[in-house]
Amino acid sequence: MAKTIYSKRRNFLSARLIQARETAGLTQTQFAEAGIISQTELSKIENGQRRVEFLLLLDLAELYAQPIEFFIPPQE
Repeated sequence: MAKTIYSKRRNFLSARLIQARETAGLTQTQFAEAGIISQTELSKIENGQRRVEFLLLLDLAELYAQPIEFFIPPQE
């Protein structure tokens, strides 16, 4: 898989995670209070510096009240 595709996918996911958190009305600090992961780790994920494990993505989707499909990029 080409790096550009990987980067596009990671950028898409990062943007969707930020969008979902903001739509839920949460700051990163408020998110951290949920106890799923720390604010620092969330920041790394949202900035594309850390990968997101599937089980964590499920937890985030539930917290943000979004279907898992919201976080999956469309096929090119």
